[in-house]
Amino acid sequence: MPETAEAATETAGLLPEPTRAEMRLEQVLSALSDPLRLGIVHAYLRDAGGEERACGWFKIDRPKSTRTHHWKVLREAGVVRQRQVGLERRNTVREADLDARFPGLLDLVRAWDPDAA
Repeated sequence: MPETAEAATETAGLLPEPTRAEMRLEQVLSALSDPLRLGIVHAYLRDAGGEERACGWFKIDRPKSTRTHHWKVLREAGVVRQRQVGLERRNTVREADLDARFPGLLDLVRAWDPDAA
């Protein structure tokens, strides 16, 4: 069956990621166990409105190699989807996949208060 132009656009530049069935809770929780990565996902869920966001949108004050590592961990666990567009990587949280595999998890991340004691 020929691929539609819309489907081709949606998958163009996608970086490798696990399928929904391959997502494992221990890997997702491990990815979210780092406060910086948890903060990235929290900020996205709170402020991005479901739109793709470039890595720079998140204003992370760390060396580029460190930021790249954190994004890779999130992607390889299946938390985010990354798409290469020119020189930038655009990110989305895999909300539908995470909600299907681990109901309520993203609600907890969304409700997390990083300033609470």
